[in-house]
Amino acid sequence: MAALLRSLQDSQLVARFQRRCGLFPAPDSGAAPEAHEQKYIVKNYFYYYLFRFSAALGQEVFYITFLPFTHWNIDPYLSRRLVLIWVLVMYVGQIAKDILKWPRPSSPPVVKLEKRVMAEFGMPSTHAMAATALSFTLLISTMDRYQYPFVLGLAMAVLFSTLVCLSRIYTGMHTVLDVLGGILVTALLIVLTYPAWALMDCLDSASPLFLVCIIVVPFILCYNYPVSEYYSPTRADTTTVLAAGTGMIIGFWINHFFHLVSKPAEPLPVIQNIPPLTTDKLVLGLTKFTVGIVLILSVRQLVQNLSLQVLFSWFKVVTRNKEARRRLEIEVPYKFVTYTSVGICATTFVPMLHKFLGLL
Repeated sequence: MAALLRSLQDSQLVARFQRRCGLFPAPDSGAAPEAHEQKYIVKNYFYYYLFRFSAALGQEVFYITFLPFTHWNIDPYLSRRLVLIWVLVMYVGQIAKDILKWPRPSSPPVVKLEKRVMAEFGMPSTHAMAATALSFTLLISTMDRYQYPFVLGLAMAVLFSTLVCLSRIYTGMHTVLDVLGGILVTALLIVLTYPAWALMDCLDSASPLFLVCIIVVPFILCYNYPVSEYYSPTRADTTTVLAAGTGMIIGFWINHFFHLVSKPAEPLPVIQNIPPLTTDKLVLGLTKFTVGIVLILSVRQLVQNLSLQVLFSWFKVVTRNKEARRRLEIEVPYKFVTYTSVGICATTFVPMLHKFLGLL
């Protein structure tokens, strides 16, 4: 077993997969390379674009589009479950990285296509965790709500998670063991939390004291994140995820408390046939999405600037000092306030704007 685990953690296995897919390191030209810059040769552009696109499905740009789109255009019930499971697995995965401190694949022989996360540790792959969690949570949550061929839904969930997992090996960011570890941890979390999913659906009707806990506890978790010997974006990413989840849960509670949305009948109805996608529905969905994203990005920029100005003034820091943003007492509060506001905006104010504009 130990030999098998070592082989799955071997960087040569990652390099062989890259070579099979047509990704090779460029010959050494003798010139001094820039920091974190690695030249490479692509001999198979199909795999290159497939896996670069698949890698993007596990990044912030996907979460900030897919989760709100689901809430605005498909089913708020599904988005609530997706957000809660996504926050859980991402927090567990991120904190596990900084506790285990397992290195990423070594280069050479591996070609690394991403720069931002190179300072992070490798085990487990949070891309693999998030992709597995989102795809199978969506599958499980829609089985008793929509009528569709289960085999088709299962195949799509497996395809989505597989592409994201393989992309982490192709881009040289994770070993095979990192990816398998992420999948197994996610499967365990889904099994352990599944009996409580029905309880999660009732969080929007909790007492106001629940709001205090849902704000204070995530903030404390972010502020007491494991300290690293050097800076990595892990703490900032974890704060972003927890804050966005906190904001969306607060938004669900506000909607219920002030009766901003109608509560679905109990038990949740089974929709016999998924409505066909017509041109009118497509245009309406894209319009709602565009309006929502513009408002979210505006709120994000406004709150981020205001929170940074307040924190810089409070701690007497030069405004244009980018390194100051990485200080614990500045990074965690501004990230938390910014993305909590984004979450509330996405679940409460955007639907209100849709209603005002006659888009509902």
